[in-house]
Amino acid sequence: MSQAEVVGGLHAVESLLANAPERVKRLQVAADSIDARLGGIIARAEGLGISVERVRRERLDRGHPELRHQGVLAWTLPRQRATEADLADLVAAGGTLFLALDGVTDPHNLGACLRSADAAGASAVIVPRDRSASLTPAAAKAASGAAETVPLISVVNLARALRSLRDQGLWVVGLAGDTETLLYQVDLTLPTVLVLGAEGEGLRRLTRETCDHLAAIPMTGSVSSLNVSVATGVALFEAVRQRGRG
Repeated sequence: MSQAEVVGGLHAVESLLANAPERVKRLQVAADSIDARLGGIIARAEGLGISVERVRRERLDRGHPELRHQGVLAWTLPRQRATEADLADLVAAGGTLFLALDGVTDPHNLGACLRSADAAGASAVIVPRDRSASLTPAAAKAASGAAETVPLISVVNLARALRSLRDQGLWVVGLAGDTETLLYQVDLTLPTVLVLGAEGEGLRRLTRETCDHLAAIPMTGSVSSLNVSVATGVALFEAVRQRGRG
């Protein structure tokens, strides 16, 4: 939304108040659902001078049926969007783990990937401007606050952005199911961009050709692939494990 964004959910609103309170213009809370946690959110917001409106839960449900709001909605100023130019600054600042998503169009999957990226300490999530979900309220809710801590960088040409990161010293590792190299055999202690495609379609040809390595997650059951957000978590935390942080 150009004038305001709506964020719903306890984790997401708590993260906003902790990381970007200047963006929060007002809250609506379900007056009949106030417990200790929601009461803490109200107290923090009012302590910051943010208006809190107490309404019936049905009003929140009717206004934003697409959101599992958990009794709280925040109206915010639009977040400052990270740009492709910010990637070089993130690398220069010491970023050694990035996530790129190629063709992930489901906002819930995008939000879940942002959440895993935050937990694994990734510096940014990179998506193509076209053929990608955007940071909708549903995506922000699924991210559980990570939308405020991990930059989501939309690029015009994903393959070109990956080549630029490679030129800056990062290895580009794409996940693909049709390679004999397993993810666990790839050295992820090096500065790395992990690249995952949409479930089913996988990586597009140009994205695939840009990768230094292709690696597979071993599948021993009857299903042929994992949901992209699950595969993202597996890949990111293999990097965490190899780096001695897990």
